Amino acid sequence: MAKFNPRLYFITDSTKYEKEEFLSRVEAALQGGVTLVQLREKERTTREYLELAREVHALTLKYNVPLIIDDRLDVAMAIDAEGVHLGQSDLPIGIARKIFGLDKIIGATAKTVEQAKEAYEQGADYLGVGAIYPTTTKVKTILTSTDMLDKICHAVPIPANAIGGLNKDNIDVLKGIPIAGICVVSAIMKADDPKKAAEELSEAVKNKLGF
Repeated sequence: MAKFNPRLYFITDSTKYEKEEFLSRVEAALQGGVTLVQLREKERTTREYLELAREVHALTLKYNVPLIIDDRLDVAMAIDAEGVHLGQSDLPIGIARKIFGLDKIIGATAKTVEQAKEAYEQGADYLGVGAIYPTTTKVKTILTSTDMLDKICHAVPIPANAIGGLNKDNIDVLKGIPIAGICVVSAIMKADDPKKAAEELSEAVKNKLGF
């Protein structure tokens, strides 16, 4: 398995930006210290997704940060991305692992202890757990309690990240829960200064969560 650091996991949202603006925001986030980038595209055709993924991958390689492709194993393989993230309605983790290989990162979405254990047993490398708070992204979200997040963290030995409406001012709620990191979209993507937003989030994780 490839090594990765899930501490500050940035998930993109290109819906409101022209391509150049979008890419400049992704690069700013990388400059600000994000440790993982997930390209999430729900609306694009496969070919459009592929072309954008190539350009984003060129940026993440420049900063030595792994790129995770959301949902689409075919796109991840086509650009030789470092990883793929799969939801409960996507390709099963076990099948993806057979196709993608042992040296790639596979993340899974888990909202229950059962889902977490199943993902781990099938070969997932990390979990995204949430939504902790309501989100503004165009993704179906079911709120997950911090109590459930804590149970999931203790149920499996792989890293678990909190996701959903998180920002530098509200992550205190995660204190004491053994998460490996936080996943953010809007807190960086919609910030006036994405680089500064990433830096402030990194500082908040250190000061409020202790890692």
